[in-house]
Amino acid sequence: MEPEDWEIPENLQPHPNDYRFDLERTLRAVVGLRANVPADAFTAATLGTERIGNGAVIREDGLVLTIGYLITEAETVWIITADGRAVPAHPLGFDAASGLGLVQALGRLDLPALELGDSGTLATGTEAIMAAGGGRRHAIETRIVNRQEFAGYWEYVLDNAIFTAPAHPFWSGSALISTAGKLLGTGSLILQQGDGKRRMDMNMVVPVDCLPPVLDELLTLGRPKAPPRPWLGLYAMEAEEGIVIGGLAETGPAARAGLRQGDRIIGVGDEDVSDLAALWRKIWQAGPAGATVLLRVGRDGSRMAVRITSADRQSFLRAPKLH
Repeated sequence: MEPEDWEIPENLQPHPNDYRFDLERTLRAVVGLRANVPADAFTAATLGTERIGNGAVIREDGLVLTIGYLITEAETVWIITADGRAVPAHPLGFDAASGLGLVQALGRLDLPALELGDSGTLATGTEAIMAAGGGRRHAIETRIVNRQEFAGYWEYVLDNAIFTAPAHPFWSGSALISTAGKLLGTGSLILQQGDGKRRMDMNMVVPVDCLPPVLDELLTLGRPKAPPRPWLGLYAMEAEEGIVIGGLAETGPAARAGLRQGDRIIGVGDEDVSDLAALWRKIWQAGPAGATVLLRVGRDGSRMAVRITSADRQSFLRAPKLH
């Protein structure tokens, strides 16, 4: 479905009379993004070669905050404004720890910029707006339903993620905006909570407070200056039998070390692990990228220890081309 082919039901859209700031002007700062990635790129098989999402203008010179997976290894990026203009852009940087990414417009946007808010003090029940590019018809009134740790299967942990409902259907890179008109976070995922009878769809949002500590480094280096974490290239999930490997990066360290889909991860070094967050944190404690990680694994009723020489994930990725 193309972004232009849908809209949020009118009764769920924010209404200008309900806010003390200029809602229409604020929503103009939320833009669409289209990125094209070469077919032989490392992430093409998992994230696709044509990626569509959103971003928020955070500086009037055309700096746009988005979610990093939209622009990873992108060869071309276009910013789509609410009035239908397409402006070329350059992917500037990506913070693997938070998942945030930055894009710089290569032409004039002539759009307002969103001021960064304070996402650290957000409490459950707080009302907000979740907006995709395209103005009010692509915005939904939502609220914070939870603040808690989130662990992703792709070697990712966010300490204090924001969860919102109702969920926005076009969440990637969408902007979470406070009732004061400030940017609170960037949309990352849609999740489902509940049983078969009652289910609630939620968005997981990366708090904007993750940006300031790494902003200058993303602008100048394209990545944080801190030593990269050890990366194994495995995709794991929590199951009844424990933590199970659901897939492997084909040329990643874990695959080269002989791990297989279906292997059960019992522990890291001498310590057992029972959830994803603990698994990733134990791996990161091994040292910077390149450190050896010892995983204790169960396979076909037997147990074994596998030593894996970790890597810097970014070394597998195409660097952005300079324009």
